[in-house]
Amino acid sequence: MNDYIAYCGLDCETCEARLATVKNDNELRRKVAEEWSALNGVEITPEMINCSGCRIPGVKTVYCDSLCTIRTCAMQKQVETCGDCPEMRSCEKVGAIIGNNSEARDRLYGYGNP
Repeated sequence: MNDYIAYCGLDCETCEARLATVKNDNELRRKVAEEWSALNGVEITPEMINCSGCRIPGVKTVYCDSLCTIRTCAMQKQVETCGDCPEMRSCEKVGAIIGNNSEARDRLYGYGNP
């Protein structure tokens, strides 16, 4: 599996937080912080927008580093992605992502789960 595919099947290569980090683009950091603040109903500052990717060594956003229950669970189970987890089809955590994102779902189903 491509290292930039997150545990939940999302593609970190296309994530604007990662792109802002890789390009050191402060304007993109401001844009992402504004969007994520509105989406989540919390204050997210541009300084918080630094991430190398969910499964890639390096910096993570606060959410990805310590608040994402999917990432925490997958790391505890020592699976490469949720696609390796036999409980994926009934998992409410990853279900919240793959139920709304067919590309993430297809990546995971195509990877480990039939």
